[in-house]
Amino acid sequence: MDYSRYHYLSVERKEKVLVVSLNRPESLNAINAALHTEISQIFGDIAQDQQTEVVVLTGKGRAFCAGGDIKWFQDMTMPQLDALFIEARKIIIDMLEVEQPIIAAVNGPATGLGATLALFSDVIFAADNAKIGDPHVRVGVVAGDGGAVIWPWLVGAARAKEFLMTGDIISAVEAERIGLINHVVPADQLMDKAMALATRLANGPTKAIRWTKVSVNKILRDTANLVLDTSLALEKQCFSTEDHKEAIRSFVEKREPKFTGR
Repeated sequence: MDYSRYHYLSVERKEKVLVVSLNRPESLNAINAALHTEISQIFGDIAQDQQTEVVVLTGKGRAFCAGGDIKWFQDMTMPQLDALFIEARKIIIDMLEVEQPIIAAVNGPATGLGATLALFSDVIFAADNAKIGDPHVRVGVVAGDGGAVIWPWLVGAARAKEFLMTGDIISAVEAERIGLINHVVPADQLMDKAMALATRLANGPTKAIRWTKVSVNKILRDTANLVLDTSLALEKQCFSTEDHKEAIRSFVEKREPKFTGR
């Protein structure tokens, strides 16, 4: 499989393990239009990659992914918004459908869609200085691009609603305590730990491992079928609200937003 067309995703092969890194380190790997499109394509490519048995997903620089780039939203046209939500759905479905195990190595902040990418991975390692959360509501939109699907499965409905309705960010230690992620490790050991598990799985009975993932993901796929289209539609609707527009204005003007519920 040729991954040379990817620019905002860095792809490195280590024998049977494919290391995929979000690659906008100057912006904390915040997702712009080009990166969003690449993320919507990469997992479909991986699914067809006969050389890859396991994927390690991480971020370049000091962040895993700071979510959507607010600058991207400022001048978004309706056709661009339509394309965004088509891609958003594909990202989630492709992550659930790809048979190879995905191990997240969360090397720094993982927020919004960044948190979603981490949490839809199959095993999640986080550096002890990492933070995670889904602050969609803080920019006046629904946590529609996967948060409403995955958080309740990981931490239960009550905790999920609290974190998704407040947008609060938590430490990796707290995330591990409540079952949101699998492992917290010292930052300087993160990739070694993630790669150790990836190598173990890649050299194991790979068909059994893949199909175990496929079996468990039927549960998540069923939840995505129930929730994802609704949550994406409601998120898209939020883009036309005054609260979302105020969130964008306040970000540009570097002040606290004044929400009115409209």
